[in-house]
Amino acid sequence: MPELKTIGLFVLTALAEIIGCYLPYLWLKQGKSIWLLLPALLSLSLFAWLLTLHPTAAGRVYAAYGGVYIATALIWLWLVDGIKPSHWDLIGGGVALLGMAIIMFAPRQL
Repeated sequence: MPELKTIGLFVLTALAEIIGCYLPYLWLKQGKSIWLLLPALLSLSLFAWLLTLHPTAAGRVYAAYGGVYIATALIWLWLVDGIKPSHWDLIGGGVALLGMAIIMFAPRQL
């Protein structure tokens, strides 16, 4: 179960980062309210805090997190932007998740 907790935490972290970047994008590129910067700031703060909750070395967490971020961003592309990922997107996301699993869950000597 610790693997599921780790992956869940990565997904929450990715959502916080994506939302924190998407809201300023809406303001800058689509003319939405500048007030979107407030929840964006909160979301990016949550993102940084969530990264600190992982019990392993920061560099390893950042490297593995990237794989989950890629997969989460592809889901965002589909659900929020309304663009269905191509099979190449899905293959790339799968490779990124495989890399995350190797980095996070490989046996290690202490």
